[in-house]
Amino acid sequence: MSVLLDNDLQAPPERHTEMPDPERLLFDIEGAPFIESKNIFPLEWRVDTPKLYEIYDSARDPGWSPHTLPWNTLDPAAFTLDQRYALAYWFALLSVFDGSGPTVFARAMIHTYESKQEDPVRKCFFSVVRDEMNHEEVCGRAIRILTPGGPLGYEPETPIGRLARNNIEWLYYNGSRYWTGFNKAVDKYPLAILFTSFLFGEVASSTLFHGMYQKTTIPVFKEAFKRIGQDEGRHLGICLTVLQKLLPVLTEDDKEMISIQLRAGFVFLSGILYEPPELFWKLPKTFIPAQREIEKLAQSAGLGILSLDERRENWKTAVLRMKANLDPYGIKFPALPEVGIEGHEVVFDPEKVIPIF
Repeated sequence: MSVLLDNDLQAPPERHTEMPDPERLLFDIEGAPFIESKNIFPLEWRVDTPKLYEIYDSARDPGWSPHTLPWNTLDPAAFTLDQRYALAYWFALLSVFDGSGPTVFARAMIHTYESKQEDPVRKCFFSVVRDEMNHEEVCGRAIRILTPGGPLGYEPETPIGRLARNNIEWLYYNGSRYWTGFNKAVDKYPLAILFTSFLFGEVASSTLFHGMYQKTTIPVFKEAFKRIGQDEGRHLGICLTVLQKLLPVLTEDDKEMISIQLRAGFVFLSGILYEPPELFWKLPKTFIPAQREIEKLAQSAGLGILSLDERRENWKTAVLRMKANLDPYGIKFPALPEVGIEGHEVVFDPEKVIPIF
């Protein structure tokens, strides 16, 4: 057997009697082909803002997980059927914003790689994607417990249930329009415009969850709103840290685009912070009356939905916080007549909505 193997052995095509000389090899090297733009390669780990690494390190362990929340305390039998429909409906409404969060921020994270942003910016986006997935999971768990097969894969047994499901179908239709527009827009804008848009979303969400936490009496939801609010506060810190570097060097065109984005963001986010304006939201005439009745039922079940007047004041307060962050940089804040704020008149473009929770 060994004789046969010996006969089959082949000598290598070239025998090296000495190690190659690196200096001689350099004469024969060939440059790598050019890499087109919008590619994650070449990779680098540039650091311009060390503070962002500190925020990222603090976010490595968010301190909570959706599966450890006290879901065992959420007993569907403690609510009427319509209250269950109403509670599940509100989390379906929330999912338009928080449920799309993981994909929106994942797409933005890819954009930071393709546009060669510094490493801590990419890392912070990664942490936001993880947080948003937790928030999305809260929506899903609540809906599945309260309406098995929900939000759409079940047959409602009452008029309120049927109204709720119809509204959810319309909410998701409008969510699909947002996603299409975001996908078209995300690559077109510089980082400052993206982060200003995201900042508006974080200001809005921290306002929402603070109010919901204070008024909710259902234990698992109260704890969820507290934890999600903490995450949103950290996201707010990320946006502000990045913008402190980017906003001072904006062009006038960038400032005008931010004004337009703020108006667009207000209209979109009003879908959950207040009530959905017609400027973006394409809804049937039954939507608002049905939602108001559904919200009353959710409130009666212990969900801390604010009254319309309270929402309007909360939203106005959040908007003024946003304005205070941007005024020092000469950005004209748009007029928001829905909450009584005068300002710069801009053209609303429903195809260019970027903000998200």
